[in-house]
Amino acid sequence: MTATSRTIRFKLNGEQVKADISTHENLVEVLSRDFGLFGARESCGQGLCGCCTLLVNGTAVSGCLFLAAFADGAEVQSIENSASSGQLSPVQESFIEQGAFQCGFCTPGMILMTEQLLDSNPDPSEDDIRHYLSGNLCRCAAYPEIIQAVKSAARKRKSA
Repeated sequence: MTATSRTIRFKLNGEQVKADISTHENLVEVLSRDFGLFGARESCGQGLCGCCTLLVNGTAVSGCLFLAAFADGAEVQSIENSASSGQLSPVQESFIEQGAFQCGFCTPGMILMTEQLLDSNPDPSEDDIRHYLSGNLCRCAAYPEIIQAVKSAARKRKSA
């Protein structure tokens, strides 16, 4: 290991893991290279589109800007952790039922942000939804379906 590399240890989707990283690598690069997790994707490389959304210690971050070194000792959740025991989450189910995606590139980030929104606000208004998801861009313009999916997921969570 050189001065520009180090080993980090963190909890990834509930499991303790470690990775040897270069100090300049972002978290998306490490998750795809070392753990085969491709849900978070680097698209704009500037933290503007939301395609690379990950949760670090429960807070959404742009994985393309988040240095992997900062994940040392943290808890990281990716879209791959949304389903439980082979069951889709209510948010994932709602996105499918409402057709809230076309190409699917933005969907992992939208789902993670929706889960975080509903954790903090179980009954969001349409304005709340639009504001909360404003940092996530859908190039296919499936926004009406995404709004409906969030509303549907909120109803599903309430009735569960």
